[in-house]
Amino acid sequence: MYRKICIFSGSRADYGILSPIMREIKKSSLLKMKLVVSNMHLSENFGSSISEIEEDGFLIDKKINNLQIFNSQNNSFMGLNTGYLVTEFTKFLSNDEPDLILVLGDRYEAFAAATASLLLNIPIAHIHGGEITQGAIDEQMRHALTKMSHLHFCSTKDHRRRIIQMGESPENVFNFGAPGIENIHQLKLLSKQKLEKSLNWSLKEPFALFTYHPTTLENRNLSDDLRKICSVLEMKELKVLFTYSNSDNGGDKINFELEKFCKKNKNKYKIVKSLGRQKYLSALKLCNLMIGNSSSGIIESGSFNKPVVNIGNRQKGRMKGLNVIDSSYKEIEKSYYLSQSKDFLKSMGNIKNPYGDGNAAERITNILMRKIPSLQKKFYDLD
Repeated sequence: MYRKICIFSGSRADYGILSPIMREIKKSSLLKMKLVVSNMHLSENFGSSISEIEEDGFLIDKKINNLQIFNSQNNSFMGLNTGYLVTEFTKFLSNDEPDLILVLGDRYEAFAAATASLLLNIPIAHIHGGEITQGAIDEQMRHALTKMSHLHFCSTKDHRRRIIQMGESPENVFNFGAPGIENIHQLKLLSKQKLEKSLNWSLKEPFALFTYHPTTLENRNLSDDLRKICSVLEMKELKVLFTYSNSDNGGDKINFELEKFCKKNKNKYKIVKSLGRQKYLSALKLCNLMIGNSSSGIIESGSFNKPVVNIGNRQKGRMKGLNVIDSSYKEIEKSYYLSQSKDFLKSMGNIKNPYGDGNAAERITNILMRKIPSLQKKFYDLD
């Protein structure tokens, strides 16, 4: 008899992390996977990344096209989307009745899936709990997901300690590292020539990879912030490959400003809605610098020994490797020069990624096969 695991994915980012686990589940005779996708996967504005899931050979059991209904990114955007997603998830889970639902990270889509599951008495397994990102509402979402969940798969020993500090039983908290790192070892990454061909853009000069998302707990002027960043980039002999922002409040403003900036010099700047895992990791491997405020600049970049300029407070508090330079908006130019200095680049060779060795998926799947969490959680008090 198999155990039915429902996996939810709402964006290119969480799919990239979940996909190694999905491959392991697919191989298991003891597990059967049900897959629900929503949000950015189904939107042309974000590159319709559902095509990547289908190309990987995964059967999609449910599509929830919430952005088609609620697509105006104002203050009520995430609340309305969350409510709609809870309703649609409840309908699916009521009919399909999985034994467990697996969610990742800190986004409102995952929170909606977990809310529906919790109210239907379906156990929840959560990946990447215990982390800190003080500049975004993701911080509260992540910790709420931890308390809603019954199994926890975290990425470092410090994150495991935090989850236990929140009252979760140590026997249900597992530190296996970040699953997304596994893609670096499993995927055949593209050469510079093949990446150039796929992008229709020359990479002969040094280039930076740029990924930037809204800081949802700060009332910042996104247009002004981006103009500050772009004014520094314009002065450098550096090509820049931009990727689209996510669907949080303000993401549309970021994408508008980046599209406008890239039109100034199409040879020097290129913007892509969604690169997909293979092209994104290939670009991260080949670039000379990563710029922005994405978690990939914190987690995956360390496996490539790649210098990163992390701008603003979105990732504030998150554990970072020695390759990451935290920068205010006023110090971007100074941070850029530091990232390209001989001493800093020389230090890249000695960096160890604090998020693990890229061998998490099999270990997570083994726990899903053999451990049945109790719905009745006892708060674990620290001595």
